[in-house]
Amino acid sequence: MTIRIALDAMGGDRGVPVNIEGAIQAKRDLDHEIILVGDQGLIEQELVHHGASGQFLIQHAPTVIGMHERPAEACRAKKDSSIMTCAELVAQGKADALISAGNSGATMAASLWHLRRLPGVSRPAIAAIFPTLEGHSVLLDVGANVDCKSKHLVQFAVMGSIYYRAVFGAEHPRVGLLTIGEEEGKGNDLTVETHPLLRASGLNYVGHVEGRDIPAGTADVYVCDGFVGNVLLKFGEGLASAVLKLIKNEVRKHPLAIFGKYLLKGAFKELMKKTDPSEFGGALLLGVNGVALIAHGGSDVKAVRNSVKTAAAFVEKGINRQISDFLHAQSVAATGSGLVPVP
Repeated sequence: MTIRIALDAMGGDRGVPVNIEGAIQAKRDLDHEIILVGDQGLIEQELVHHGASGQFLIQHAPTVIGMHERPAEACRAKKDSSIMTCAELVAQGKADALISAGNSGATMAASLWHLRRLPGVSRPAIAAIFPTLEGHSVLLDVGANVDCKSKHLVQFAVMGSIYYRAVFGAEHPRVGLLTIGEEEGKGNDLTVETHPLLRASGLNYVGHVEGRDIPAGTADVYVCDGFVGNVLLKFGEGLASAVLKLIKNEVRKHPLAIFGKYLLKGAFKELMKKTDPSEFGGALLLGVNGVALIAHGGSDVKAVRNSVKTAAAFVEKGINRQISDFLHAQSVAATGSGLVPVP
């Protein structure tokens, strides 16, 4: 199965060179068709530099949405931007998925503009993968929706469960509602209202979970609003990086520790791999009628390569179809609005 990926070659803090090198590695290792979207002259120049001229399709997009531009306004004003063009290619069926490490808000806005939402989905959500003591977990939403209603969190749980099952193979992923205490009634109005809906949803709901439960692997899917999720995501990335640096600094302070470093080299390498956000390349925007992956602004070559791998796996597993089928079945069965399972 040939999968076509539209890659925003202009996106990210490191720009064209990193995106092109990542695309070259992905094409070599994964054998997917990658459409490079952006300034054709700059893209061709970089391909010549790597001896890869003529190996990629290029879609010229003359403008770029900056990292600090207002997403909705920028998408309206720059319909020929690289991010908007990527989304348009997916909407037209010329690509199966899009990837951008550029303005994340603009990537979401462009996806909604061109791809729309899956039937039955009220709000799309950004799903990030976290390492845990048990393996991996999925956290959503991590930034698409700052303000949510209880029905949105239930839909996030549905989409996250289907995503986790498809990627990690768990038949009945455990769903936890992220709040400030395990006891019944703990949390704000949103979590209090969401708790009984999740309990009646038919999902494998394990109840309230706290922030410390995420690294412990108490659940497989953690649900929260985008404000909490985004803060938690960035804290987790910063903490992982800081811990590894602290370990290296302490080893340098103690001469004899250098021997332990070599003895534990394999363990440290595995630890770095598990805590490295570039291993999955980015976070998927679940709930849009297409595949959109929002990569980290600081993505390196490895992250770009793995973004292609993650996006292609999403396409191959037909996760959007599974989400649509589940929501349709719930809509038929529900006695309320039909958008989410109701008690």
